[in-house]
Amino acid sequence: MCPSYSEKIVARLFEIYRDIEHNISQRLAEFKSIWENGSEEDLFKELVFCVFTPQSNAHICWDAVNMLHDSDLLIQGSEKRIAQQINNVRFRYTKARNVVLARKLFQIDGEICIRSHLRKLSNNYKMREWLVRNVHGIGYKEASHFLRNIGFGDNIAILDRHILKNLVNLYVIAENPKFMSHKRYLEIERKMLKFAEKIGIPAIELDLLLWFKEKGEIFK
Repeated sequence: MCPSYSEKIVARLFEIYRDIEHNISQRLAEFKSIWENGSEEDLFKELVFCVFTPQSNAHICWDAVNMLHDSDLLIQGSEKRIAQQINNVRFRYTKARNVVLARKLFQIDGEICIRSHLRKLSNNYKMREWLVRNVHGIGYKEASHFLRNIGFGDNIAILDRHILKNLVNLYVIAENPKFMSHKRYLEIERKMLKFAEKIGIPAIELDLLLWFKEKGEIFK
């Protein structure tokens, strides 16, 4: 049985939250704008970013996505050319293959069509399940990350190592799991959502708050 949530850390979270609440809201509005106003390629960039991020630095991954876009490889590049371009991304050969597979999955008559696929699904939980089942290299964490980055992040959690570390420190979970099964992911997600509700910070904002606490920035 975990002890009560750490009051000291929660108090510190609220101090940070008061300082950056506007920045968090602004960032979330930018994410939502990608779905509402962005191109299909903008959406695909966010998906590829989330394919790249496992065990890799987020800034390096986003730089790699932009390099692919600027060199016209994101939509047209071969697996080999993509792998050559993303040499700073870990497991680049596997991830380059996953980009090509994702591109084929979402292409209709040669055009990327992510919206039409996701609009068939009634909520972000079903979207996440579909992504996990159909996109190579995408698990619950990456699917949640992608959905958050295109404006569908309500009531889902991005359980990366920074978030898990904080959930342990806050006594939301007893330990950082060595292996994250789908069942375990959903169990921890429920605990995080319950914690967010109890302290009065929306879960989608809590994620960015904990990231800021660890990294000193609000990024992606």
